[in-house]
Amino acid sequence: MAKDEWNWWEEDEPDGGATIGSPVTTDSNGTPLANGDSVILIKDLKVKGAGQILKRGTVVKNVRLTDNPDEIDCRTDAIKGLVLRTEFVKKR
Repeated sequence: MAKDEWNWWEEDEPDGGATIGSPVTTDSNGTPLANGDSVILIKDLKVKGAGQILKRGTVVKNVRLTDNPDEIDCRTDAIKGLVLRTEFVKKR
């Protein structure tokens, strides 16, 4: 390989090694979420399989991020093992 050839995979990354295009989990307002955050529901949600409705304004504490940036894993007093879409929550 010639000295003047450019290999994009061997170049130092300008952003300090962060993966380009790595997904960031954000709430409905665009605020970044992290593990352990508390969120508030912005809409009444019917929970499939549980036969319950989670009301608007319900606080969900200690959320966990998933591999999908559009979903968070959480639990409420009534429902354990709940997965919520981030478009229906805002950070508290």
